[in-house]
Amino acid sequence: MSKNLKLSGKVAIVAGGGRGIGRAIALGLAQAGADVVPTSRTTAQLEEVVGEIKKMGRRSMTQPCDISQVSQIQTLVERVTKELKRIDILVNASAISPIWKPIETITDSEWEQILGINLNGAFKLSREVGRKMIELGNGGSIIHIASVAGMMGTENIAAYAVSKAALIGLMKAQSSEWAKHKIRVNAIAPGWVYTDMARGVLDHPKLWPEMKREIPLQRYAQPEEIAPLAVYLASADSSYATGQVFVIDGGQTT
Repeated sequence: MSKNLKLSGKVAIVAGGGRGIGRAIALGLAQAGADVVPTSRTTAQLEEVVGEIKKMGRRSMTQPCDISQVSQIQTLVERVTKELKRIDILVNASAISPIWKPIETITDSEWEQILGINLNGAFKLSREVGRKMIELGNGGSIIHIASVAGMMGTENIAAYAVSKAALIGLMKAQSSEWAKHKIRVNAIAPGWVYTDMARGVLDHPKLWPEMKREIPLQRYAQPEEIAPLAVYLASADSSYATGQVFVIDGGQTT
């Protein structure tokens, strides 16, 4: 990560910032100079990340949030605004993992659970933060973590794929409507990244060797390889970029 503090003076919220891609992005934004509030439902994970952010000399706080609950989102937004005085960046990295099963066997509850967090939660979170950004009048950058699964026909993860495809649609609508408020909205679509969510596949002795053949770089990514792209999209370096999906997948969708 660059040592250039291009985000100095900015305040970021990173949903899903307790682990995986969200954690890597939260630390990357802090390294680039931002004050960062990671949030998730798990307090213990947040405390560890908050501690690392503070060691860099940045401001942070532990504020758990279930993004399916609007009241918790509003509490998060109001606390960040009160204590840090602004919100410039939102990274929505919250997601629950796919249910690996054929479409015809997916139950209503399984479908609703995945879309409830990956899409509906993302909508509620970005709506509330967007409202606050509009109120503050400083513009901002919102970054949704989508997936290449939402851009291609991947077997046995229909609910997850649909949630990510719809998230891309939400991003495009937001980017169009909020441009007049100087709020840029983009999405990052990773391929396979070594996280808790993907570990079961990536460590599988039969599944992963077969899937790796479809990736020109012949490997998966680490979360830290996604973070610099988020820093770019959060910064003024990407001031003309909005409404776009930035794919980072080792060439899988080439």
